[in-house]
Amino acid sequence: MKYELEVIAFNIESCLIAEENGANRIELCANPNEGGTTPSAGMIAEARKSTSIQLFPIIRPRGGDFLYTDQEFNAMLYDIETCKNLGCDGVVIGMLTKEGNIDIVKCAQLIKNAGDMSVTFHRSFDRVNDPLLALEQIIELGCKRILTSGLKPTVMEGIEMLTQLVQHAGSRITIMPGSGVRSNNIIQLAETTGARAFHSSARKNISSEMNYLNIGMNESLNQVNLDAEEVQNIKKKLDQFFIS
Repeated sequence: MKYELEVIAFNIESCLIAEENGANRIELCANPNEGGTTPSAGMIAEARKSTSIQLFPIIRPRGGDFLYTDQEFNAMLYDIETCKNLGCDGVVIGMLTKEGNIDIVKCAQLIKNAGDMSVTFHRSFDRVNDPLLALEQIIELGCKRILTSGLKPTVMEGIEMLTQLVQHAGSRITIMPGSGVRSNNIIQLAETTGARAFHSSARKNISSEMNYLNIGMNESLNQVNLDAEEVQNIKKKLDQFFIS
């Protein structure tokens, strides 16, 4: 592997843009304003039918924290089964205890339910109280990668912790920086951290194409879309960096 580029898709059009512009993997989500929640079965099915690159839906039943009820946990198990049946390559999970530790027991059940699908541990990792302990626990659980901003809001703020995590992880698990990864910082991020996998929303807002809008509703109908040019720019810079 030279490098991996994962991008977020909040709609089917973004899935097509991801594949057409050289991304290796799609993290499929709904609800960008909540940081991403589990997409519908219909959206997953259509994304799988429309693309051939790796497809990883997020398994997150709601926004907010990562402490889930038994009912929410059951929904997560069901959603993983749905992803498996629809031919997804992997899923993105994460659960914490009240104390900010990895919920090892329930995460193990989610991973078991995933079967042959690859599992990424998502940015709930950035809310743990002991990142190096959490790293070892996630490795032991059998996850293939950790999506993290280094316990800070963005990767550039968390770059020191990201560097530590990459060094501690070695070849045992992939540390994948995400949150604020753009073409204008990707080389600094790669050089400093030593990471070889990267996650970007590469997002832009697009306006509604409705001819009629009721201005009395006083709301935006813009949607979040993947920016094809930004994906191209990130990939171009990564190609140059890892080939040189």
